[in-house]
Amino acid sequence: MAAGGWRAARRRRRRGREEEEEEEEEEEGAVLRRLREARADLLSSGFWAASAGVVRAPLSGSAEPPARCVCYGLGRFSGCPVARAQLAFLLLLLEELGVPPGRCSLFDPAFSAREAAALGHLGLRLLPENEEGKHDVEGSATLFYMVHCGKALYNNLLWRNWSAGALARMVIVGNSFKGIEERLLSRILERDYSYIAKVLKGTEEVALPAHPRYLDTFNDTSVHWFPLQKLKELSPEVWDFTEEPTYQDCEDLEIIRREERAGGHGPAAAAES
Repeated sequence: MAAGGWRAARRRRRRGREEEEEEEEEEEGAVLRRLREARADLLSSGFWAASAGVVRAPLSGSAEPPARCVCYGLGRFSGCPVARAQLAFLLLLLEELGVPPGRCSLFDPAFSAREAAALGHLGLRLLPENEEGKHDVEGSATLFYMVHCGKALYNNLLWRNWSAGALARMVIVGNSFKGIEERLLSRILERDYSYIAKVLKGTEEVALPAHPRYLDTFNDTSVHWFPLQKLKELSPEVWDFTEEPTYQDCEDLEIIRREERAGGHGPAAAAES
């Protein structure tokens, strides 16, 4: 009788696991369905058509077509319509620029297991750890998709690739550098985000078009690239200082540090939204 009871318990556990797997598949399917709807909305609204020329602007000059993509700070796209629209835009962007999904890597500490599974279903890859934005282009033309990320992520990315040759291989879709310059006191910009401050004169920037349906989704978003000729015109002193940013005096640091995530401290997102 005891043995029979254990057998029944095992069957119940098996059924429970099967039910959980079915529920997970249904939830993942629902996430993907909502993502397809977000893509259709972008196309039907005309926003993507208006944006396509902007995202190709760097390629009309001397910028090398991106061979891969890195995305930071996307957020909880399973439940957040803004994050979902941003992911749908990213997928259209990859198609437009001819970057295979398998060459696109993402990181956000907020991703759930269900969202990670959905990204895998789309052929996208997850970065294994929090890089704090310090991703080396490693000689490959790279698109960085960083909509509404904190200023420190952009600053760290620039620091990690602080040479004319590396910066010329980058395209950044994210918060307007001009807007950052306008909103911050110059002494704060130069003290806390010195690499953004130093690269401004070597940057080309085109804003995404405004659209009433996507004012909160892509507000203050621009495409940035760094023409080699403009970078070479910067003074030699610009390149001399290459110290890693520490943000010791920064009062409002919009980034999740590696040790914060490991220790379970801080909010579970690297982005502002």
